[in-house]
Amino acid sequence: MTDKNNKWVACWGTATSITDRREAVYAKDLTLRYPIRMCFSGSQLRFRFSNLTGTEPVTLTKVFVGHTAITFGGEVSVTLLPGKEMESDAVSYDVQRGDTIDVSLYLAGYTQMNAGTLVTGPLSKGYYAYGDYAEADELPLDLTRHTNWYYFLNTIDVLTSSAHHAIVCFGDSITAQSWPDYMARMAFGTDAAIIRRAVSGTRILRQYDCITYQAYGLKGTTRFPIEMNVAGATDVIIQHGINDIIHPVGTDVNPFRPWSDLPTVEEMEQGIENIYVKPAKAMGLKVWSGTLLPIYGWRTYNEERELMRQQLNEWLRTSPIFDGCIDFDAAVRSVTNPKAFADGFDSGDHLHPSERAYEAMAHAAVHKLVRSMPRIDHEEFF
Repeated sequence: MTDKNNKWVACWGTATSITDRREAVYAKDLTLRYPIRMCFSGSQLRFRFSNLTGTEPVTLTKVFVGHTAITFGGEVSVTLLPGKEMESDAVSYDVQRGDTIDVSLYLAGYTQMNAGTLVTGPLSKGYYAYGDYAEADELPLDLTRHTNWYYFLNTIDVLTSSAHHAIVCFGDSITAQSWPDYMARMAFGTDAAIIRRAVSGTRILRQYDCITYQAYGLKGTTRFPIEMNVAGATDVIIQHGINDIIHPVGTDVNPFRPWSDLPTVEEMEQGIENIYVKPAKAMGLKVWSGTLLPIYGWRTYNEERELMRQQLNEWLRTSPIFDGCIDFDAAVRSVTNPKAFADGFDSGDHLHPSERAYEAMAHAAVHKLVRSMPRIDHEEFF
């Protein structure tokens, strides 16, 4: 098996952002556990942990994958400095496609929980438990709750076949929700891993520094070079920009959302090209544009914003700077009222899709990037 495994490829990933600012920002004597389904077979694993948005050192007292300790320079404990990420030693750990591995972190002392991202979808659910259960087979039911916040764990790489590669999904809350998970399900059994790099509320050209909206993440210029550190990546899907359009409302309505934050369509196009496309091309990646979804009925909707969305979508569909377009808008919009979601495709807030719509988005992406790829032998798949 090890003779065939000669390439490191990311098999799971999320972004790291500033967590939602609530009353409690510290934890102590806490175990985090994240079940991760393996999309590839492999013989070694390595793990990246991130304190990118932290302002204090964070000590991971111990970290385990199953019953195997994850080490850092041979040490079982690691301190993540503020603004930094750390990669573990390679861990000898045989995995088969379809296995679920449990990554457990124990935080003994007071720990600033400032670095993490909210992620949802059928493959995305973690747990936390009071006490030290990093090495336990099961977490105690009476001390455990579910969480969709992914703290510190940023990326998992597997030493696997050279035929395998990673596709990066870059975006905001639309991408932090379900469609990358559905895409990963549909791509299961192919040579492609689906890596999510998404932060709810994030924008291309601006970011918030107030505690009210800090969880809306870093701006594109800051995020992209860091989040594109993805082993084995060949493609990136960029579905980003709707928050640049819908957030500004004027300081008389919201002191943190001035009209000066509203870009022109041309500024958004230049931002996408200079912040995302050119750097990705320099990394040797294919770049796929993702059109922006309907916003009809959203609380800040107006015809001017809709016109901006339509103009940007036309550019995303036709600009030669991209290797292709995934027309998410066409996949989820109404035939009779293309400004709005199709029936059953609106989550209810007129901005985020329903689960059915997320599946439709995944189908659109898989059709362009995965379906034509050679499938793995049936025997290896199962």
